[in-house]
Amino acid sequence: MMLSPSPNTVAKSSLEEMLESLRQMDECDRPPIDIPPALPSRPNSRARLPSARRSLPAKFNVCSVMEDQNQSGSVASKEETEPEKKEEGKRKEKDLGVKRNSFGSKKMRTGYGSESPYAAEKEEGVKVSPVENKEEQKPEWNNNVEYFINKKLRVWCRVANGQWQLGKIQSTSADTSLVMLSTSDVVKVTTEDLFPANPDVLEGVEDLIQLSYLNEPSVLYNLRVRYSQDVIYSKAGPVLIAVNPFKSVQIYGNEIISAYQRKAVDAPHVYAVADSAFDEMMREEKNQSIIISGESGAGKTETAKFAMQYLAALGGGSCGVEYEILKTTSILEAFGNAKTSRNANSSRFGKLIEIHFSATGKISGAKLETFLLEKSRVAQLFNGERSYHIFYELCAGASPILKERLKLKTASEYTYLNQSDCLTIDGVDDAQKFRKLLESFDIVQIPKEHQERVFALLAAVLWLGNVSFRVTDNENHVEVVADEAVTNAAMLMGCNSDELMVVLSTLKLQAGTDCIAKKLTLRQATDMRDGIAKFIYASLFDWLVEQINIALEVGKSLTGRSISILDIYGFESFKNNSFEQFCINYANERLQQHFNRHLFKLEQEEYEEDGIDWTKVDFEDNQECLDLIEKKPIGLLSLLDEESNFPKATDLTFANKLKQHLKTNSCFKGERGRAFRVNHYAGEVVYDTNGFLEKNRDPLPADLIHLLASCNCQLLKLFSTKVRNKSQKPLMLSDSTNQTVGTKFKGQLFKLMNKLENTTPHFIRCIKPNSKQLPMVYEEDLVLQQLRCCGVLEVVRISRSGYPTRLTHQEFAGRYGFLLSDKKVSQDPLSVSIAVLKQYDVHPEMYQVGYTKLYLRTGQIGIFEDRRKKVLQGIVGLQKRFRGHLSREYFQSMRNGALVLQSYVRGVIARRMFDIEAKLYADSVSEASTGELTAVIHLQSAVRGWLARKRFSSKQRQKELLNVTTISKRKSEDKEQFQVQPSAMSDLQKRVLESEAALVQKEEENTALREQLRQFEERWSEYELKMKSMEETWQKQMSSLQMSLAAARKSLATENVTGQAGGGARQDTSVSPFGYESEDTTSTTATPGLRTPTTNFTNGNTPELRSREHPNGSLNAVNHLAREFDQRRLNFDEDARAIVEVKVEPEATATNGQQQQQHPEDEFRKLKLRFETWKKDYKARLRETKARLHSDKRRHRKWWGK
Repeated sequence: MMLSPSPNTVAKSSLEEMLESLRQMDECDRPPIDIPPALPSRPNSRARLPSARRSLPAKFNVCSVMEDQNQSGSVASKEETEPEKKEEGKRKEKDLGVKRNSFGSKKMRTGYGSESPYAAEKEEGVKVSPVENKEEQKPEWNNNVEYFINKKLRVWCRVANGQWQLGKIQSTSADTSLVMLSTSDVVKVTTEDLFPANPDVLEGVEDLIQLSYLNEPSVLYNLRVRYSQDVIYSKAGPVLIAVNPFKSVQIYGNEIISAYQRKAVDAPHVYAVADSAFDEMMREEKNQSIIISGESGAGKTETAKFAMQYLAALGGGSCGVEYEILKTTSILEAFGNAKTSRNANSSRFGKLIEIHFSATGKISGAKLETFLLEKSRVAQLFNGERSYHIFYELCAGASPILKERLKLKTASEYTYLNQSDCLTIDGVDDAQKFRKLLESFDIVQIPKEHQERVFALLAAVLWLGNVSFRVTDNENHVEVVADEAVTNAAMLMGCNSDELMVVLSTLKLQAGTDCIAKKLTLRQATDMRDGIAKFIYASLFDWLVEQINIALEVGKSLTGRSISILDIYGFESFKNNSFEQFCINYANERLQQHFNRHLFKLEQEEYEEDGIDWTKVDFEDNQECLDLIEKKPIGLLSLLDEESNFPKATDLTFANKLKQHLKTNSCFKGERGRAFRVNHYAGEVVYDTNGFLEKNRDPLPADLIHLLASCNCQLLKLFSTKVRNKSQKPLMLSDSTNQTVGTKFKGQLFKLMNKLENTTPHFIRCIKPNSKQLPMVYEEDLVLQQLRCCGVLEVVRISRSGYPTRLTHQEFAGRYGFLLSDKKVSQDPLSVSIAVLKQYDVHPEMYQVGYTKLYLRTGQIGIFEDRRKKVLQGIVGLQKRFRGHLSREYFQSMRNGALVLQSYVRGVIARRMFDIEAKLYADSVSEASTGELTAVIHLQSAVRGWLARKRFSSKQRQKELLNVTTISKRKSEDKEQFQVQPSAMSDLQKRVLESEAALVQKEEENTALREQLRQFEERWSEYELKMKSMEETWQKQMSSLQMSLAAARKSLATENVTGQAGGGARQDTSVSPFGYESEDTTSTTATPGLRTPTTNFTNGNTPELRSREHPNGSLNAVNHLAREFDQRRLNFDEDARAIVEVKVEPEATATNGQQQQQHPEDEFRKLKLRFETWKKDYKARLRETKARLHSDKRRHRKWWGK
């Protein structure tokens, strides 16, 4: 937790270095008076720092304070420094107004030699007198003063108004000094009020440990510089200091969270504290706690929110429970926070939220604990304060339907809310807060039904506050006024209004077997009414906490790893302090004791017990104040419980008892009347005992319990049942339910402290910079008081000289022993630890070896961790490659075996599937393809017969030719026998050879012809496909023309009917004027059996035809076009069919065969050309007919118009 130490911890203190460096530069030029005083030499202690302070004059606090602040500093004997400690303690006691308690200093080690400044005894055993020491140091004091004057070093001095200002010492005289301030004013101050100032380079450092001079004005100035730059977080060793900015600063959000998660940023921040707690929890598997403290208005609640926000981002999982945890803060703020005179959002209860994590670091759930809700705020408010936020949010943000159901009015109409004349908070929208509260309820999974019950009880509390009373007699007895307040309160509670009025105005007392009803006075009735309201609200708050815990419960995934965030009310001191403030300040005393225990007591006691050199640091111990409150039998709480058991005891008798029994305690002081004063760690607080006894008893009449049990409201029944169950339990000392409020709170506080003791704490101290809650306003006195209360200076001193890293010898050897290169070292843990330290040349002043543990300064453990990480990375790298080799070999063998197995399995599966498919196919083929198979066989038989006949005819021709040749040969042979000469025989043989050659050539030509025939058949099949596509195209075009023609005919028929109705019946002539019947049609036959028509078309638009037009001529023209269309379609279909049916004789010659192959394609082209020509002409005539139809239509319209 502690940051790395300043380099000064290894050698000399910062003051020694400054003086020595300046002396070395000026020793040749300056007179002897300018030489700084000689500093004592350091002891030759193995692995230990000097453990006492350097002895300098106590009269000059500049030196003494500087030496107290430095990291190692020089050491003085106990006897020499004792007067200085007493004088310094008296000065601080005067400033703080509290007593100091020192745990003493460790005895000095002897045997350092004559030059050691730490000797406490002479050889004869006589101690050195402190007075003699002071006299011996006078020259050193004079040299120091002169050195500060000559070097013009800056110092801090307190001026008349109590503020600290920078200046330079001009001169000194006795115990006073003249100092020139930065404003050029010269003031005269006592030397005791001077403190050294840090150089400019250390202005605004992140950690106060880094300051060369640690004193109150330097700390104040450092925090003020950072605060002016909106840097609100600083570190004081292990403690984070958070100064409330009272405005929004841009140092939060997802980007900043991501930066801290990646460790890209290490600046002080609440995110850094949460990250450190998370890392330590995961690394050491130990529960952590983040304790946020500070006075009211210092920003504890907001700081806790940001810590939870970071943990939710760090441990967010898929279940979304982290989002529910964040939303619980909205619910708890609405029901548990209120506006006080010091804080607009003050927590009026304490809460500890325990966030549980899984083994992988993901949030698995949470548990919430609350402490001492301030119930009195429900019914009683001081001027300028508000009750709990939920009342104002409900009145401002409830829907009209909800307001009507709850009979709600504005907040100003309720007595509990308007009594303080403060209904709103600047910059806060209560209606918007209420809407966010409803969203939080839904996210935390509180049902709508339960939400409405909660709002109904809140409204009932408000209406109870409006219940008024009427005095009925001279004894001040009262009765309840029957108005809307009682009616609405009873309705919302679910009880009878008359019964409620009886409970509020009477008290039933049990006298033996008789029950007596006693009327209440006005004060008693008011207390009864307020008691009911406070009980309902407190029980409702506890019930809400239970519902939240049910929604966030961990269940079976509990791993024992958790981070607890404590956000509890801060120290309070008002003008009027009552029982609530006493309990709050008591809780803060306990937390301060926990802080002291972990940062001062335990650490220093551990150093002493383990035998290392250490000088204790004095700190403010509040044990005496805790004894005043807790000690039995005369502690304040014990006396309060004792007085609460007396029926006739009053607040005055309680105050007198305190003054009688506690007057000897230095932290207690009695005041006049009922008041008393307690000297807390943060200052004195005056308490008024008015109401102490009643609030400590917290009575609840039985009539009220019976009334709540009879209500229809389920929540009120539940609350009354819990109270009855508690009252029925036997009275036991261990049973906190039968104890008073003070004792019960003490038990809760001890339980909390016990839980925190079992965790590793991380402290955040929140500082309130000003009492007016304004941004950029820095009140030094207020900040200084808070810094003194939390012991910041003492924490930094311990952090500078302490050893934050502590490991047992077994732990250190077990974790880093494998780094040893020398294996001959003894294997006991102590020897291994020392050997590791020597191997890595750790400076002796950076560690100490105790009896059981090894103590390391800040940053040293990081060196070993880095080295360990590198070695482990190398080992893991080697193991990774070897395991990879083994894995690859194993994988290859397994893969090969799997492939073989897969091949066999796939083969079996394939064979099975093939058999199944073959059977199915055989069954289907045997039935479905019998006809196709028969047709194929017939086709094959026909083709084979044709081929056989062709071969047969060819062989037959060859045989006939051979016979003719044989006969001719025989005849020639017969002739040659008588006439022909031998030379003719050779000629005849030559001719035979030529005939054979010609025969072979013919065979080749026949083969070529057969190949051409095959190609022609293929081409013919292509032509057939083209013909089919062309025929489809013609059919589509014919259909289009038919549709156009039908439309025209329909239109003309409509007009014709109209014309016949207007002009009488006309004779229709069916004779075509176009003479389509006599048009010339010639067919040229290019192929036998194929008809190729050639038609000459006329459009019939001759003058003779136009002169013979009659009224029905247009309709006849359309009819003729339709008939022509049908006729031409038939003609084209027949021609195309004729072309397809043409067959070529296989025995034709090669030339004829060539012509026959070209004939179908040419006919095809000619037929297409004729069709296109006719279609173009037909479309033209069709358009002309449409035009005439339109002209006739216009002519008929003009005639009709006339």
